[in-house]
Amino acid sequence: MTTSLPATGRSRYTARTPEDLLAAVPVVLGFRPQESVVLLTFGADHPFHARVDLPLTQADADATAQTLLEPSLRHGVRVVAVVVLTGNERAGARAARATIRAFTRAGIDVVEAIRAHEGRWYVACGPRGAVPAHGVPYDVSAHPFTAQAVLEGRVTLGSREELADSLAPRPEAVDAVLEAVVALPGGESSVAVESGWATALVGRHVADGTSPTDAEVARLVVAMLDVAVRDAVWGLMGRADADRHARFWTDVVRRTPDAFLADPAAVLAFAAWLCGHGALAWCAVDRCQDVAPGHRLAGYIAHVLTQAIPPSVWEPGAGRADDGGAGRGAG
Repeated sequence: MTTSLPATGRSRYTARTPEDLLAAVPVVLGFRPQESVVLLTFGADHPFHARVDLPLTQADADATAQTLLEPSLRHGVRVVAVVVLTGNERAGARAARATIRAFTRAGIDVVEAIRAHEGRWYVACGPRGAVPAHGVPYDVSAHPFTAQAVLEGRVTLGSREELADSLAPRPEAVDAVLEAVVALPGGESSVAVESGWATALVGRHVADGTSPTDAEVARLVVAMLDVAVRDAVWGLMGRADADRHARFWTDVVRRTPDAFLADPAAVLAFAAWLCGHGALAWCAVDRCQDVAPGHRLAGYIAHVLTQAIPPSVWEPGAGRADDGGAGRGAG
């Protein structure tokens, strides 16, 4: 499940029409979903938005509805809208009906359920009313939500695959860092020295918006094999600068050899969640778990994302990921 939560400094969007909902979906998720069910929530202290793959069977549709319902109940959501993105009319209607049924039984109002495909939207299931069978054409390219996202510097990618590709390794850059790892000087350095060096390096590049050298990336990712160093650089970020940390760690992740990738990817996942970019956080979790399936920090972030826990609950040093807190923890 892809989860998106409002971040500090970003606009909230008020949707009144189906076109508003369709414009909001790619803005809040950060990409244009396909073959998906998207849930937009309203009327909660911590509203969130979620995307799941389109279920193709009744059993999967019922399970998907429960997956979306659980965090909605936890956060006291009162109103939702469902947007199904697919050309498969039957599967779309099945998913919409299952979601409407589950939320209605739970006392949550479903104000809209639409299906969209190739520039037209339709009633997802049930009576069409005044909506024609051939759908209603729409174009959100000039919609105010789209324009506001551009003004805020929010990038919307073409698909989740494109978002995942934004974290894919750059082979030449990975080779260069691997050569730099081999060239690192021998001899042991203390955890205190490496932690101090790593926090100074990350802090400087995040503040300046610059990219580390191959040698710096090599020393950083090797040092992060020690959890104490990993936690030291993790502890630098707060909600106000999480987006800058996410940019820094995205660059590092794309240049890091698999043998050293897990902790940088997990730190990126945390930074992405902290700045409200749940889709990017999930992609970073996936990259981490591809090389380290049991990674504890990545598992913690996956749990936070699945439960739609908002970044506002996190405070630096509030706890440890391995004891159920919302702070640091072992890998």
